[in-house]
Amino acid sequence: MPTCRVYGTVAHQDGHLLVLGGCGRAGLPLDTAETLDMASHKWLALAPLPTARAGAAAVVLGKQVLVVGGVDEVQSPVAAVEAFLADEGRWERRATLPQAAMGVATVERDGMVYALGGMGPDTAPQAQVRVYEPRRDCWLSLPSMPTPCYGASTFLHGNKIYVLGGRQGKLPVTAFEAFDLDARTWTRHPSLPSRRAFAGCAMAEGNVFSLGGLQQPGPHNFYSRPHFVNTVEMFDLEHGSWTKLPRSLRMRDKRADFVAGSLGGHIVVIGGLGNQPCPLGSVESFSLARRRWEMLPAMPTARCSCSSLQAGPWLFVIGGVAQGPSQAVEALCLRDGV
Repeated sequence: MPTCRVYGTVAHQDGHLLVLGGCGRAGLPLDTAETLDMASHKWLALAPLPTARAGAAAVVLGKQVLVVGGVDEVQSPVAAVEAFLADEGRWERRATLPQAAMGVATVERDGMVYALGGMGPDTAPQAQVRVYEPRRDCWLSLPSMPTPCYGASTFLHGNKIYVLGGRQGKLPVTAFEAFDLDARTWTRHPSLPSRRAFAGCAMAEGNVFSLGGLQQPGPHNFYSRPHFVNTVEMFDLEHGSWTKLPRSLRMRDKRADFVAGSLGGHIVVIGGLGNQPCPLGSVESFSLARRRWEMLPAMPTARCSCSSLQAGPWLFVIGGVAQGPSQAVEALCLRDGV
């Protein structure tokens, strides 16, 4: 892409990959917006974001892309919400978040946008849940999450939003909770068996996977240091329990801060950081049918801290950090079950 960036916000709309904001080489949030025409493989510059930001959330609402939260040029959480009108090529401001927040998790369902958690200007994790109604351009409050956090992984499955992990300050969260969109109630599920920062998460075939990360020492283990792991833990939504897969079914590479996703009956993990002195380029796939890990062709540009987006059969890995903020945009596609 034309601009090097890390912590960029990505969205897919009508055959275009949008990359918005992020941090550039100077380490400051950008207002730069660019789009890739996925048919012609050509990049175009878009009107800049009204608010420069990094680490924001994005939701596609028809012909609009809604950008929520993030951090600004002075490293403060952002309350501003802005919409890019694709047909008109311009930005419009929308109703701001009730509280400024970074690390907000967003989910769209039936044209409504749900924003969960975040970290406010006081650095405290938030438990607020808000829903945005586009027709009225307003945010409404919903029952708060049982566990305040920011940077959580969220999955929409049926009528429930599942919220896994996240952080409270520098500490990883092990909570796993679900919000019923019809009853508007929360359910606590069993917590993650192990406490890991920068783990990858993915959902496939009714199972939630928590992968790798930086293992945190227990509260009474004063001599242990955080270390990279290849742990695989799986939650069965039907039976409501976690399984820690045996050593023979762990990832081949220990890694954290990587891209994870689900493609064609496989869980895939891409890049990240490990015990090597530079970011990883290795890629591996867990076949749900064969119950085993296989190495895939390496990512052309080894990176960590990447943005990612799944569009059809493709899992895009965008920007991130190689030796500095990266321009790379690369996509993985699994063909014929391989």
